[in-house]
Amino acid sequence: MIVTVANRKGGVGKTATAQALGAGLIKRGYKVLYIDLDSQSNLTNALGIDSRTIEASSLEVLEGSSNASEAIISTDRGDILPASPDLAKADRIIEGTGSEYRLKEELQNIAGRYDFIIIDTPPALGILVINALTASEKVIIPAQADLYSLQGIEQLYGAVETVRRYTNKSLTIAGVLLTRYTPRSIISQDMKSNLSDLAEQIGSKLYQAQIREGVAVREAQATQTDILTYDPKSNPASDYEAFIKEFLEEATK
Repeated sequence: MIVTVANRKGGVGKTATAQALGAGLIKRGYKVLYIDLDSQSNLTNALGIDSRTIEASSLEVLEGSSNASEAIISTDRGDILPASPDLAKADRIIEGTGSEYRLKEELQNIAGRYDFIIIDTPPALGILVINALTASEKVIIPAQADLYSLQGIEQLYGAVETVRRYTNKSLTIAGVLLTRYTPRSIISQDMKSNLSDLAEQIGSKLYQAQIREGVAVREAQATQTDILTYDPKSNPASDYEAFIKEFLEEATK
């Protein structure tokens, strides 16, 4: 299964969610490939890889100067098709007829090696996100309990609808995942209700699991470790475990 983690808004926990999902799946015995399409290279760096030193990245794969098999790097925490800072130029250099299908075509050659392919995306709606959505079966939307996350979901939904119309009719939104949640905040509770309503409007759902705010997430990122490994007893780790269980119950039906 190919899953994209996306939201038009930045800072909502896309990379933390992609990494935690992959780590949880690997822990359960699944073979996982990460794909980093964000020029910030946070997921690449989180797996201990210096994005400035790699020979080929996801950008070279998308522009056709390398293939996925050559660019994938194996680590003890899963395989990754890494990012590079040059991905910031993607909208200028990945163009032409069929450019939306570049990633999908590459993954057709390697998808059989993995149970799950998890794609981390930039907070934008350019050619990189369109490639990710075109290649994927499911989209997970991390979101905070704030107005800007609501707007980001609405904007992403527009892109999903366009992709469904032209390049990937089978794409579905698996769910909206509430991240960095503060249960005691009245505003957070109100926005949670709004997120649930919006998820229903776009034909999806708000996951029952909610990822509580916790310093352990940032500490894990700083030490280049996923939250499940860094502090498995923390609130965010427990919440991500509940989310992964919920995700798998639907994914394996």
